[in-house]
Amino acid sequence: MKKVACTIVALTIATLFMACKNETQTTEATPDKQDLAVADTTPTPETGYLYVTAPSGLTLREFNNLNSDKLAVMPYGTKLKVLTNEKNNTMTVGGIDGGMNEVEYNNKTGYAFNGFLSRFFPPERGANANMYVQDLKATFPKASYTETTGGTASKPTNTETVLLPTTQWHEAFYIAQKLYDIPMAFNFPSPKGKDTETIKNSNKPDQLFASDLLIERKDNQLQKITYSQAAEGFGSGVTITKEGDLMKLEYTTVVD
Repeated sequence: MKKVACTIVALTIATLFMACKNETQTTEATPDKQDLAVADTTPTPETGYLYVTAPSGLTLREFNNLNSDKLAVMPYGTKLKVLTNEKNNTMTVGGIDGGMNEVEYNNKTGYAFNGFLSRFFPPERGANANMYVQDLKATFPKASYTETTGGTASKPTNTETVLLPTTQWHEAFYIAQKLYDIPMAFNFPSPKGKDTETIKNSNKPDQLFASDLLIERKDNQLQKITYSQAAEGFGSGVTITKEGDLMKLEYTTVVD
């Protein structure tokens, strides 16, 4: 009976986040001179394709700059054929250094900022993490998923661990945001700033006691990103860290 009650609480929390989803405007920004996260957007040899990760879509432009005419808006998850991969960092958008890739979309050829393009196909919001990783492993064998339980009989915990074959913080953040329902009110945090910074969810539902993003930095480099939420009888946290040439996502739930 207690297990059923816990499941209902968890489902209620998930429903609240879906209701409070706050999508941003179509990805548009002007270049920033800061040297922040660097996009690794080399297409996979198997496909030669990249995927749009901007939650509200990515602009296709006529030329390789942010001021040229818009040809289309490419939705989240769109699979694009890469014609030319820009390896130099010519601009910074949303805290990510990158350049403009030449891509093909709906029989149009144009340019798109590759900081919002990924080798990994992006998950839908709230997708099953285990199933997502198993699908990802077909192209990226180093991807992995494990699940462990712990805690006590009165306060059980469950932890899912996802390892992604990338060293890009923004890539890991966007995947974690979809898999584990990190509110869209939180943007990818800048690597530059205080060593420790806590950002409150401006759209926090009244039923939650807390909904916070904790950023830990050292020498203006990200060390750890943690999202935590708490409600009566339930709490969860998502941590993002780098381990060698992998990014590690850990999602822990606690039922009290």
